[in-house]
Amino acid sequence: MADFCRRVIDDTIDAALAFKPNIAFFEAAGASGLADLQTIIDHIEGERIVILDAKRGDIGSTAVAYARAAFDQLGADAVTASPYLGGDSVRPFLAAPERGAFVLCHTSNPGAADFQELRVDGLPLYLEVARKATEWDEHGNLGLVVGATFPEEMAEVRATAPDLPLLVPGIGAQGGDLEAAVAAGLDARGRGMVVNSSRGIVFAADPGDEARRTRDAINEARARAGASL
Repeated sequence: MADFCRRVIDDTIDAALAFKPNIAFFEAAGASGLADLQTIIDHIEGERIVILDAKRGDIGSTAVAYARAAFDQLGADAVTASPYLGGDSVRPFLAAPERGAFVLCHTSNPGAADFQELRVDGLPLYLEVARKATEWDEHGNLGLVVGATFPEEMAEVRATAPDLPLLVPGIGAQGGDLEAAVAAGLDARGRGMVVNSSRGIVFAADPGDEARRTRDAINEARARAGASL
């Protein structure tokens, strides 16, 4: 697994802002999988941002331990985290200003609406998450996960949290509309998005070419959206 991932990294690094390994696929292989994950993060370290896709969410000493595992042991720069247990479950990932977290806000999967769109005082829950996240962001190291498959909801999140960076999955295999997502998610500077394509790049015939094509498409969409910013 490590050799395959290193080849993908080397092929795509010139077009990538960050890499987002999903810890579940490494954990599923047991100790050898976690050793591969460490090798991969070490291979990236210092070259690009490493976002550990772990979707952690727990309280007290458990959250602290998750943060230590992600940052001190594995060496990730950021981690994805669930806000469901509240601010105290997220703060351990934000304690070190040089590290950070992307909090699940409106995810890209079809079942996202089951809870994330429930109404809270007349507004959908995902907007309350976005509002709370702006309060938690004391060190400027918190972002939100918003799926490209929900561009209208992304525009609402951007209006609620104008300065927070967005991690945007759902491009490629999940069918998200890149043009619509970029138009909805850019901040006032025409930035503020980390657009993620995983399977669409990793399993392409030529991952490097696909990564560069995706980068160029993102920048073209940014240029087109710029006229309306």
